[in-house]
Amino acid sequence: MTGLKWQGDKLLVLDQTLLPGTEEWVSCSGADDVAKCIVSMKVRGAPAIGAAAAFGVALEAAEAYRQVSEHTAAQMYPQLEEAIVRLGKTRPTAVNLFWALDRMSNALAECRSSEATGEQVVTTLRAVAAAIAAEDVQVNRAIGRHGLDLFRGPVSVLTHCNTGSLATVEYGTALGVIRALHEQGWINNVYVDETRPFLQGARLTAYELGLEGISHTLITDSMAGHFMKEGSVNAVLVGADRIAANGDTANKIGTYSLAVLCHHHGIPFYVAAPTSTFDLSTPSGESIPIEYRDDREVLEWLGQRSAPARTSGINPAFDVTPAELIEGIITEHGVIYLPDKQRIANFFREVGGDES
Repeated sequence: MTGLKWQGDKLLVLDQTLLPGTEEWVSCSGADDVAKCIVSMKVRGAPAIGAAAAFGVALEAAEAYRQVSEHTAAQMYPQLEEAIVRLGKTRPTAVNLFWALDRMSNALAECRSSEATGEQVVTTLRAVAAAIAAEDVQVNRAIGRHGLDLFRGPVSVLTHCNTGSLATVEYGTALGVIRALHEQGWINNVYVDETRPFLQGARLTAYELGLEGISHTLITDSMAGHFMKEGSVNAVLVGADRIAANGDTANKIGTYSLAVLCHHHGIPFYVAAPTSTFDLSTPSGESIPIEYRDDREVLEWLGQRSAPARTSGINPAFDVTPAELIEGIITEHGVIYLPDKQRIANFFREVGGDES
């Protein structure tokens, strides 16, 4: 399954805020439409946000080409540059967004330097966005294959938030590893954290696992320690929204608590993420910007106030897990065991990557 469908002159976004009860697709024809989908969480998950933003720039190029009188690229550039800035302001923590927009910005710069026509700009940006989406699928499947190397037989794992097809273009990161384990016949059970306050685990991960026929059990976030203490959990698999140069990892709020629990109980804690999620220009987790969302997500339930009127709320969307609590980071190029600054630098030298 996928939450994004490209239809040439439109991007269809599966509205994740309505799942699992209703499957409704939102039609986007420009960067503003895509930006609204990202901010409102209709599309979420770091890789999916990046791909959607890239398509948003491609859509804006087509719209700009239709609007300019002489169809010249020079008339289009200001509108496209503004669209890239606007999309970059939608979610501050997920680095895949900026990685994808940088690729689109670089493609735009190449068009300018080569004196491309307006039509060529449209074609080029559409091709780059399509490449970002196609690469994401291949990267996720590679992450799944490398994740298999960490296990030697049937396991019960716990996962937090949603890291599957809905959080990527297709297949998933941490959920991609779980899918690969399932395909191997190695999943006994998946414990799914609800992931409060937005309930991505309850609404989205459970939805995907159910469609795949993967055995799973929904628990509240506060139950994780209980099942670890009982010996029911063999490993924890989570995704990431940004990984600093030293391995500190930002992910959905509640991830740090799971890592601490794993450390106490001697359970391996794994992060699954593409190399595009690494931000080597960020030295440590202390420098990762944390998005704070509307307090009403904490104070209300299904639109109804669930806390007293005089109670205030606070709603950080992410927390940072220190690298020393991470057993390994699973990427499309292999696993970085016991990640730290030196091991990560060596890894990128070996794979020839530069995620600066």
